[in-house]
Amino acid sequence: MNADFIEALSELEREKGISKDILLEAIEAALISGYKRNFNTAQNVRVDINKMTGLIKVYARKTVVENVLDPRMEISVEAARQVSPSYTLEDIVEIEVTPKDFGRIAAQTAKQVVTQRIREAERGLIYNAYIDKEEDIVTGIVQRQDLRNLYVDLGKVEAVLPVGEMMAGDKFTHGDRVKAYITKVENTTKGPQIILSRTHPGLLKRLFELEVPEIYDGVVEIRSVAREAGFRSKIAVHSRNSEVEPVGSCVGPKGVRVQTIVNELKGEKIDIVRWSENVDEYVANALSPSKVVEVNVFESEKMCRVIVPDYQLSLAIGIKGQNARLAAKLTGWKIDIKSETQAEQEYGRPKTSSELMHQDSVSID
Repeated sequence: MNADFIEALSELEREKGISKDILLEAIEAALISGYKRNFNTAQNVRVDINKMTGLIKVYARKTVVENVLDPRMEISVEAARQVSPSYTLEDIVEIEVTPKDFGRIAAQTAKQVVTQRIREAERGLIYNAYIDKEEDIVTGIVQRQDLRNLYVDLGKVEAVLPVGEMMAGDKFTHGDRVKAYITKVENTTKGPQIILSRTHPGLLKRLFELEVPEIYDGVVEIRSVAREAGFRSKIAVHSRNSEVEPVGSCVGPKGVRVQTIVNELKGEKIDIVRWSENVDEYVANALSPSKVVEVNVFESEKMCRVIVPDYQLSLAIGIKGQNARLAAKLTGWKIDIKSETQAEQEYGRPKTSSELMHQDSVSID
């Protein structure tokens, strides 16, 4: 190595943020291993690299003893004092043993160490960049797919979208653009690994945050999200400003805001409902688009018995129970739905269609 190499290390420090001193320490450690391997020696050595000129020297380190049993590791008092009269027992003597052709080995070793450290530094930069994007949305280009994963190029790194995290109906080919949610960023031995999802409720939440200014500004809050990706979702919203209507803000003028999100999710139906601290009102809203006659709350069981008009029963339950299931997931309450006729038969309650509660919610198909 020479002064040009030292300057190159300084340039790396400026460009990549890799400490020159750390690089030199790593090179010295690697050269010790290289020396022992190439010259078949087990002696204790130290490698010194001049930080100005790049000159490399190898020193054998030997302990001063009275009787030498292992000449590779020990030196007699007499021999040590020939180096310097000041040496005494148990001192460490360093004797230069730099091989003539060590420069070639040093150059190869240094190149390997620097290349490895650059790779590690770049991986570290990528990891630090994407760990901050965990639970956020990214857009990438589909590279390839196997039986288990879709591989997406995000620019500086390739992310993994497991098949199980893809929406029903998702079909991608090489070169397609895909928008997904980062669920996990891991720093592995092979570099940063980024796991994506298109089914995670967080994807829907972030899409609304990006599309609705009132949510981005914190005026409207998303209190809960329930999702069956590719089919239907429910989102509960609340306004911190009484003058801002939360449901209308999310729907947007002529439904343009929510429709943009529906298009991104390939037609997934989205019910936007008003959140309420009153459980009965919140549960009734969550069952949108069904109308609700009455909600009985059983706190101890964290369960609500909901009564709906006879003609609304199938709508309240939904196809294969989907509407009721999503409402329960959204509110965190078990929901038992009965028609007015069933309620009358089971609980002796008369039909009261006139008691239909006003639904402050909207269903978007």
